Amino acid sequence: MDIIEIATKAGMQVLVDARIGRETYHSVCGSLPALQRFADAVHAAMNEETPVAAASDERHK
Repeated sequence: MDIIEIATKAGMQVLVDARIGRETYHSVCGSLPALQRFADAVHAAMNEETPVAAASDERHK
């Protein structure tokens, strides 16, 4: 799950705050509707990942 891509697609502005060595630090800003779209997209992405893990768990029982 690329959280930065999800934030951008939700309409949030992604800022690069700092780059220290190999680490990059970001912040995001946007409207409340953009935040809701972001939350919905993260929830949907997690639901897409979860059934695979659940199916794998069922096979190992």
